Amino acid sequence: MWDRQQGLLPGHAHAPTLYGLGETLCDWARVVLDRVSGDRLILVGNSVGGSCAMEMALLAEDRVAAVVLVGAKAGHRPEPMLPRECLDLLERGGVEAGWDRYWAPLFSAAAPSEVVAEAKRMATASSPAEIAGGVNAFHSRVDRHGILSTLDCPVLCISGEHDIAPGVATTTRQAEAARDGRLIVVPDSGHYVSLEQPELFNAILRSLIDELTER
Repeated sequence: MWDRQQGLLPGHAHAPTLYGLGETLCDWARVVLDRVSGDRLILVGNSVGGSCAMEMALLAEDRVAAVVLVGAKAGHRPEPMLPRECLDLLERGGVEAGWDRYWAPLFSAAAPSEVVAEAKRMATASSPAEIAGGVNAFHSRVDRHGILSTLDCPVLCISGEHDIAPGVATTTRQAEAARDGRLIVVPDSGHYVSLEQPELFNAILRSLIDELTER
């Protein structure tokens, strides 16, 4: 899903597939940190990827230059029935049923049909077991709202205007909680800003890269 961002830092942009890296978000974060070099990382994560980015920042804050959270919720209040419902649906109907129930509704009505179709193709290329592993990792995560105020770097909190999970209100609170929190609301977008509004999203990242380069 990050193909449109690879050219922003040619040769230095990494988009690892998180499924299969372990059973927890912390496992994922450790593996990704081991695979990438450098000590001025810009961590960019959408949704569950944002949760992984927060774990990475917690594990290696000295290597992090900025964190970009897109449609990501730092806080977590366990809802045991939700993952059970999702896992049951995956078992009964496969990934496509999960797409129809959970992921398709997160796109804004303004999202081009070809963008949604490509996102569905990417999602359904994963196996039910991979998705189930992601569900378990995401819903067993630790509440990390408290770390936002400890990060000594820019924390960009990005929400699509029409994102319903976590939504603009939650994203606003996260930006306010961070030391250098910055709220960005992207118009005509839902949960998947980098897919729905890639040019605007890339402009945000370019501006952050330029700012960090000048420091």
